[in-house]
Amino acid sequence: MMNIKVVAFDADDTLWHNEAYFQEAEQKYWTLLEDYLPQHSVSRELLKTEMQNIALYGYGIKAFTLSMIETAIRISEGTISTQVIEKIIGFGKDLLAKPVVLIEGVEEVLENLKNKYRLVVSTKGDLMDQQRKLRDSGLEGFFHHIEIVSDKNEAEYSKLIKHLDIKAPQFAMIGNSLKSDILPVLSIGGHGFHVPYHVTWTHEQIDFTIEHEHFIELKVINDILKYL
Repeated sequence: MMNIKVVAFDADDTLWHNEAYFQEAEQKYWTLLEDYLPQHSVSRELLKTEMQNIALYGYGIKAFTLSMIETAIRISEGTISTQVIEKIIGFGKDLLAKPVVLIEGVEEVLENLKNKYRLVVSTKGDLMDQQRKLRDSGLEGFFHHIEIVSDKNEAEYSKLIKHLDIKAPQFAMIGNSLKSDILPVLSIGGHGFHVPYHVTWTHEQIDFTIEHEHFIELKVINDILKYL
């Protein structure tokens, strides 16, 4: 790890809370549609729609809202009322207005690392929303570079590393998603530090254990200071 020059951070559920808001909105959505299907069935159908739409809409609140509307139309066989559609749109607007609440320890970590490494944000999602959250977080000044992409994969991380003019072993990624933040970085030769969040979107979960010399599992984000 002595060779690491750049430390990148995921944003949602690594720097600030996010997924819990989505789950809160989805619970309201289940209740709204309980006349059509049981809650677990609504959840399953919504996830199916989201997976089908990722290639078109990407990630984020706007994509989530469109998928909620599409699912409601499908499971109601086109009988859903405009009033219910308006409520679903309201769920999306409420999400866009949520305050940015930092995860405990984030500021301490950034303060400790800012003079030792180039710090970067590497996140996916809706551009406008992620820019808003970064601005409202008060953390923007810590970062040398901000990268907001439609998806996080080996190709995107390779482009980022090339842009930063470093080699893969000089790059470390810190994030809560093993699928998006850790596995692609390990695959191209970088370092991955996983910081679990108490809830994880189903799409971001994996069903196997990672064993890799460049992988470290943390309990909380402050633990990174034991290694960097």
